[in-house]
Amino acid sequence: MAKTDWKAEAKSLKKKLKKKVEELTHQLDQFRGAPAPAKAAKPVSPLAPAAFPVLPVIKGAAFAAIGAGIKYQNRRDVMLVSLCPGTTIAGVFTRSTTRSGCVRDCQEKLSLKAPAGAGAAIVVNSGNSNAFTGKVGDRAVAEVTGAAAAALGIPADRVFSSSTGVIGEPLPYEKITAVLPALVADLKEQSIQMAAEAIMTTDTFPKGASAVIEGEGGAIHISGIAKGSGMIAPDMATMLVYIFTDAKISAANLQKMVARHTEATFNSITVDSDTSTSDTLLIAATGQSPAAEIKTGAVAKAFEAALHDVMLNLAHQVVKDGEGATKFVEVRVTGAASDADAARVARAIADSPLVKTAVAGEDPNWGRIVAAIGKSGAEADRDKLRISFGDIIVAEKGWKAKSYTEEAGAAYMKGQELVISVDLGLGRGKRTIWTCDLTSRYIEINADYRS
Repeated sequence: MAKTDWKAEAKSLKKKLKKKVEELTHQLDQFRGAPAPAKAAKPVSPLAPAAFPVLPVIKGAAFAAIGAGIKYQNRRDVMLVSLCPGTTIAGVFTRSTTRSGCVRDCQEKLSLKAPAGAGAAIVVNSGNSNAFTGKVGDRAVAEVTGAAAAALGIPADRVFSSSTGVIGEPLPYEKITAVLPALVADLKEQSIQMAAEAIMTTDTFPKGASAVIEGEGGAIHISGIAKGSGMIAPDMATMLVYIFTDAKISAANLQKMVARHTEATFNSITVDSDTSTSDTLLIAATGQSPAAEIKTGAVAKAFEAALHDVMLNLAHQVVKDGEGATKFVEVRVTGAASDADAARVARAIADSPLVKTAVAGEDPNWGRIVAAIGKSGAEADRDKLRISFGDIIVAEKGWKAKSYTEEAGAAYMKGQELVISVDLGLGRGKRTIWTCDLTSRYIEINADYRS
């Protein structure tokens, strides 16, 4: 090739490349100016209720929620509850040794004597758990609760906070303090559903439950909200739960009632056997019902039963929103040598990945239940225990039941709500645990939750 021809070809190529660069630059500019493509909607759990329930208004409790951009965009992620003067508060929390600064702060504040007639508040953010963040995390708690106290004109010791989301990342608390004036301005007694939505992380639906009882002199209302989907194996209460009532009741009585019913409700659920660093249950009684103060007697029993029902309802909703869940499973263990042994067996079954994946695949693999019983550490006798799926006796007297067929077991497993029963035939110990199946969706959610 001649020297002049090479130069001409190089010049032509340079011109073509320049034109291509200009075209690509134009396309990039158009892309930058275009709205971001819509993100696919998160699939809602097939076990979700048809709609968020209508919760009775709790006089003296006002709610607001807003988007602060802590992690999520275009959604509410901070909620504020303002509670009227005279409100009593009780709570239970995770016993995790790596619990968050918010949990430790709430525990300390509940141990203090509340000033007479003082109001109170609860502020919660999602997207960041402020857990395992050292002194930086403690400062974040102080800044948020202090700013909320100033905005509402109440003592800082009466502001309780919770954070939920990624562990180990500093909480950008300035984003929360910046939106507090707007939250205070928007407080309404009717906005509890917005608050329930703001505390969600991997949840696919907001959770609410309520009850009404007749007190001496008027009705008493209870309304509760919760969040929870993964990292569910509570050792106190559950992920985040906030219950409100207009009852007149002392903090001491409220604490006793909540503590009595924690074990059979929130401490009896599991999604993945992992206990959160942030598990918190707070209950606030505003005293605004016309009914007389709850102390002892029939009204106290009715109120406590209603509170139990609300707690259990919320606990069940958390399991039904288990990450990737398609089945709600009740594990009933009876006939154990002790209640403690019954709990060991129930948890061994409910937490077993082999049992949970079999349920997901609608496979009546009862051998996995046998294995879970055997590994539990509880006293058991092969020839005395009985295993059932619903009303179908699967195994007894040391082997498969004569009446059992694989077809019957497989048909039962196709249901969305299942009961696995084990009677150990040794004593009167019993325990019920609620769980869900384990699907590939659980892995998808948790494989990239932090990224």
